[in-house]
Amino acid sequence: DLSPDKVRQILIYVFVLVVSVAFHEFGHAIMADRLGDDTPRRQGRVTLNPLAHADPIGTLLLPLISAGMGVGGFGWGRPVQWNPARINRKHRMSTARILVAIAGPMMNIVLAVVITAVHAILQAKGVVPKYGRVDNILNFAVYTNFILFFFNLIPAPPLDGGHVAEGLTPYKHRAAFENFARFGPFILMAVVLIPQLAQIFIVPAVWCGSHLSHLFGL
Repeated sequence: DLSPDKVRQILIYVFVLVVSVAFHEFGHAIMADRLGDDTPRRQGRVTLNPLAHADPIGTLLLPLISAGMGVGGFGWGRPVQWNPARINRKHRMSTARILVAIAGPMMNIVLAVVITAVHAILQAKGVVPKYGRVDNILNFAVYTNFILFFFNLIPAPPLDGGHVAEGLTPYKHRAAFENFARFGPFILMAVVLIPQLAQIFIVPAVWCGSHLSHLFGL
């Protein structure tokens, strides 16, 4: 039943996801750029413009369908392409991989803190009433970014946590890690589709969102 209120909620959900994904992918792009690889800049990815990072299926179609069906769901942006061989020679390749991978989730933390700070200011000035529609949207945006943060840190390829785990794996064990990486997509599907496993990132996301709001007096 797509009532006007339901359609409004779906559009808000997709908008929050699109913006959050844009910040996430921008984090990857700006880190690779700072490390010396100009590939993301040449491809127009060193920007916060959501259109540069949106994936037609992962950022728009899938979230619209899943939200319309009332099952929530996750989305993804267009992966940032970068070339580890082009980074500055003063950085080890494994270190660069870790820095680029972690930069995406960290941008979600930055966005969550900025939203909470703005929320606190607007509420203190009486612009955003507590428990109102805007209040709920801002809280939702914060929780969404914490969910993206913890979800992407799951150490299973192709998630960012998988790239971090690969960078931390000693070279003598890389072959074993590559064998494990083949099962990454299946692990990812299990975590997303099994509610009990999804608590791995949902519970800490809710905890962090609640404590961040308390810290800012919300």
